[in-house]
Amino acid sequence: MPDTLLLSAFHVETKASGFYRDRIGSGERPTKLRMMDRSFSAPEKADDADRLLYTRESVREFPDLRVADRSFNEPQNLSDVNPQQSDYRWATVELVEWTSANGEQLDGLLYTPEDFDPDKEYPMMTYFYEQYSDDLHEHYAPEAHRSIINFTFYASRGYLVFVPDIHYKEGYPGESAMQSVMPGVTMLANRDYVDSDRIGVQGHSWGGYQIAHMVTKTDLFAAAEAGAPVSNMISAYGGIRWGTGMSRMFQYEETQSRIGGSLWDMPMRYINNSPIFQADRIDTPLMMMHNDEDSAVPWEQGIELFVALRRLNKPAWLLNYTGEVHWPTDLAEMRDWTTRMQQFFDHYLKGAPAPVWLKEGVPAVENDRTLGLEPATGTSE
Repeated sequence: MPDTLLLSAFHVETKASGFYRDRIGSGERPTKLRMMDRSFSAPEKADDADRLLYTRESVREFPDLRVADRSFNEPQNLSDVNPQQSDYRWATVELVEWTSANGEQLDGLLYTPEDFDPDKEYPMMTYFYEQYSDDLHEHYAPEAHRSIINFTFYASRGYLVFVPDIHYKEGYPGESAMQSVMPGVTMLANRDYVDSDRIGVQGHSWGGYQIAHMVTKTDLFAAAEAGAPVSNMISAYGGIRWGTGMSRMFQYEETQSRIGGSLWDMPMRYINNSPIFQADRIDTPLMMMHNDEDSAVPWEQGIELFVALRRLNKPAWLLNYTGEVHWPTDLAEMRDWTTRMQQFFDHYLKGAPAPVWLKEGVPAVENDRTLGLEPATGTSE
């Protein structure tokens, strides 16, 4: 059927996805083949059979291989890669909505433990990076991550995990994050099952910048981790992205930072969006991870904020994985980072004992010091 098209479909409101069939030049509406509350991979057709190979997933369904005919009839499983999942508490997820401070309707994701009890109070982690709500049906296997929390792992251990979308206004990236995220956080904090005294926030790179800005404006979070944050848009503006040799100016004027003009055209926007100038207002315990070979965000950005907070006698920690880039790439270092971040949040949000490195610090010349506590794992049933 050379004139027939297989179309991938996505419902922007429900986040369901699936497939339609269309015929070139038919003038008819596409025919729905399959729409589900799942996420699908791009199908691949067999060379010698009229069959399609694809994966299907949700937060609880591992993306095993499946095969079906071209109409997605009589699908069959070909693999069972993750049977051990049944041995652990997993996560459930729901789409949540709220109104931003400037009146926009926003979506976000709320992950809850499998045995969630609305009559209990839970600590809540907050994570964001622009927009995630379209990933409602993505599957996250527990693993040591290079830079962010694992939603499934934290839910398995008794956390709620809130992942809000952010809408941006040019010139005001930090304030846009505040206006989008904080109403969502406070909406959930007013629910009986959220312990409003035990809410944490974590993000990396662009997310790390927004968190560094956010904690200069609010004390709502009991603990925060800001990975590889830009703390000073003025000093960062004149740098070079060493991985590409490009001037860093473009990303502040035109792309992700969204300032909308040069430093000389709009100096106050650069100052107002730079956490370093309001570091004295930070009271939230703040951990940062920033590596000395980072070619995306200069290592000096993390140092600037860390040294400022130490000078101001604020609770702050800076982790550097020597020789690593924007995030750890070595598996042992990823495990180390994941464990330290978990220990940090467990201490501030669950009352767990502080490990030695958190209490005493680990000078760079003694960076072979141990974690001080055994890493915890996902909670089995």
